[in-house]
Amino acid sequence: MNSPLAKVLHPLAGRPLVHHVVASARRAGTGPIAIVVGHQAEAVRASFGGDEADLVFVHQAERLGTGHATSVGLSVLENQSGDVLVLCGDVPLLRPETLGELIRRHRSAAAAVTVLTAIMGDPSGYGRVLRERGARGRVAAIVEDADATETERAIPEINSGTYIFALDFLARAILRLQAENRQGEYYLTDVVAMAAAENRPAEAFPAPIPEEVSGINNPADLSRAEAYFAAREMEGP
Repeated sequence: MNSPLAKVLHPLAGRPLVHHVVASARRAGTGPIAIVVGHQAEAVRASFGGDEADLVFVHQAERLGTGHATSVGLSVLENQSGDVLVLCGDVPLLRPETLGELIRRHRSAAAAVTVLTAIMGDPSGYGRVLRERGARGRVAAIVEDADATETERAIPEINSGTYIFALDFLARAILRLQAENRQGEYYLTDVVAMAAAENRPAEAFPAPIPEEVSGINNPADLSRAEAYFAAREMEGP
């Protein structure tokens, strides 16, 4: 972001990016909410002020990938049951209605995991969704852009980084993650392949509006998000 400020604290429509994510999660009816923090952890926590009744902050000392971050977050959910929604703090445009539909579809299918995907005209940089053959087209695996073949990179359906898991399945599967990839990281996407290998339903729900899943990685992304957010607010519900 070419800034000393932690990325998730950059403002969108006057509020830090991570605040938009938390607001959508709350409006979708989820809780408690665990926020995994690392870089500028205290600043992230302080940004919420006294608005913390349903928030638990968990420190990730080392950044070893999405699977590792999720395992850190799960450490405070040991006494919980049901499903767990995993969101990215730099994806601020997701609507609570989309999250609500993701939850509904996941539970209707009794899935081990349901991935929020999107169909992109230019999918470069995103993980690609590999589907099983057949009418249902369940998810077989997700391959990261850096690890994908040329054929896989041509797939337009991308992983948004937003998932809902059956908590009991995720808690067991995440212990088996291995950092066997070019990045040397623990990929949460590998848990999706585990579900498919165990013949447990791994579903996908394409976001109705692809722009919702846009991540913020640089100032240009933030500018585009500002414009999209402003246009959406003017349109109203």
